Amino acid sequence: MQFLIFASIFLLVMVLMNVYIWRRFLRLLAYDKKGVLLVIPVALLLGDLFFITDIATDIIPDSPALYIISSSFVGITFMLFVVALVYDLTITVSKRVPVDHSRRRTLKLIFDVTMLVAAFAYLLRGFSQGIKFPEVNKVRVQVKDFPLDKFNLVQLTDVHVGRTIKREFVKRLVQETNQLKPDIVVITGDLVDLPIVRIKHDLKPLKDLQAPTYFILGNHEYFHGVNDTVAYIRELGITPLLNEHVVIGNAGQQFNLVGLTDIIGRRVNAYAPDTAAAYNGLDQSKPCIVLAHQPKMISEMDNYRYDLMLSGHTHGGQIFPFGLLVMAAQPYLAGLHRVAPGRQIFVSRGTGYWGPPLRFLAPSEISQVIIEPA
Repeated sequence: MQFLIFASIFLLVMVLMNVYIWRRFLRLLAYDKKGVLLVIPVALLLGDLFFITDIATDIIPDSPALYIISSSFVGITFMLFVVALVYDLTITVSKRVPVDHSRRRTLKLIFDVTMLVAAFAYLLRGFSQGIKFPEVNKVRVQVKDFPLDKFNLVQLTDVHVGRTIKREFVKRLVQETNQLKPDIVVITGDLVDLPIVRIKHDLKPLKDLQAPTYFILGNHEYFHGVNDTVAYIRELGITPLLNEHVVIGNAGQQFNLVGLTDIIGRRVNAYAPDTAAAYNGLDQSKPCIVLAHQPKMISEMDNYRYDLMLSGHTHGGQIFPFGLLVMAAQPYLAGLHRVAPGRQIFVSRGTGYWGPPLRFLAPSEISQVIIEPA
């Protein structure tokens, strides 16, 4: 029932976007045979319908190429909607400017061509950033009374191994991570995007990570069999932290690493986040690094020590300006932020992508977090 509601809302939004693209952009272009352009929103809407149907029924064969094509319709719809919105606002405002009719026609023709070029560039840039392998984002964080002079932590998050992100991507990701020589690796959720039985082969290179590796659940793990995912993560030699903590370091040079499960667990009544359980028996006189998939978990940390929280989930918005909508649900979009004295949060833009292989002004990253004493 929940998915049916989601699918209905999704399709309604796609219909409205495509109608807007046609009525307020393509139909208004200074082009004699602009009726031909009607094929664009119609094709996009059919592609959007195909995409959500496949999500519901899994009718598409396990082909990365087919999934890229079907999911790209959704991304292109959103990006053209953004272009149409800019076009509409500009045309509406320009009508208030007193200009003679012939000059206005010339200016509109120039503007129409400019907007079409901008739309093409927007889409091209989105696809080029989407398929690009993530670069290392090196971040230095100072933590008060941190017991080590320099601690090298690598964060991987939102990899979304599934339809298009496969074994070769994971293998290269492991190689790049190992080259950074991390003290520990943390995977902060949304590692999987299909049932684990279908992607075991793709995930297997994670066994080659050369540093101790810890994992927490993201919302997508709950969609694809959370128990099976946790079990296989253990088989890979990775330690899940399910509302648990571990002490990192040797005597006299230790800090706490706390792992919280995802908020969606409360909705599905499985692996719900439990901060009290995670901190049970923890020595809060030692610095605490907290792993929580969604940045908004920070609102539940007022009564517990955390010096640094590491999160993902937002993808940095993935396709600008979608991040503006993400910020309505999450307190932080990307990067390092000071929450309060002695409390910081770092939000990664994510290592993979979800849905269309599109990113714009939100490149994927392998986050290298260098923690030093303040």
